[in-house]
Amino acid sequence: MTDLPLAMSAPEPESAACPSLVLMGVAGCGKTTLGELLAHELGAAFVEGDTFHPAANIAKMAAGQPLTDEDRAGWLEALAGRLREARIGHEPVVLACSALKRRYREVLRSGDPGLKLVFLKGERGLIAERLGGRTGHFMPASLQDSQFRDLEEPAADEDCLTCDPARPPQDNVRRVADWLTGGSYNEPRSGN
Repeated sequence: MTDLPLAMSAPEPESAACPSLVLMGVAGCGKTTLGELLAHELGAAFVEGDTFHPAANIAKMAAGQPLTDEDRAGWLEALAGRLREARIGHEPVVLACSALKRRYREVLRSGDPGLKLVFLKGERGLIAERLGGRTGHFMPASLQDSQFRDLEEPAADEDCLTCDPARPPQDNVRRVADWLTGGSYNEPRSGN
């Protein structure tokens, strides 16, 4: 396994007041749905990480082959570049990106050292159901096992909030917005 190169770090203008937010997790956990809602709520740009994949990566996944670290390296560097542009331009960004391994998240952090993560931690059954019902996406349900195999859950030092993708997206939007502002979100009671 090769080490992923970190994007070049050079002196840059001061950081944006609002750090970038990355919604991470396995395919089918709801990153795009939550990301679009959060971007609207926060007045941020939404960036779909999948659109940064080169054609070779998309073809490989569409053929049911999991990506390697080498396949992901250029993709992650491009995403780090987008985060860097946002930071320099003081543009709040919500990025949907699997970011399955810590070293991938470190590449993303090279674009914005103040990066915050929201980990959508879904159960295998829920993810399988969602992937099975999804149409028009290049990522087949057959790659679910490789996604869970590669997943390294964020550590305590990674500035991360874990959310349950089984909850209604608006609940998670409120939870994330509250976390970002230092509030104390109260979980809705079931049955009410």
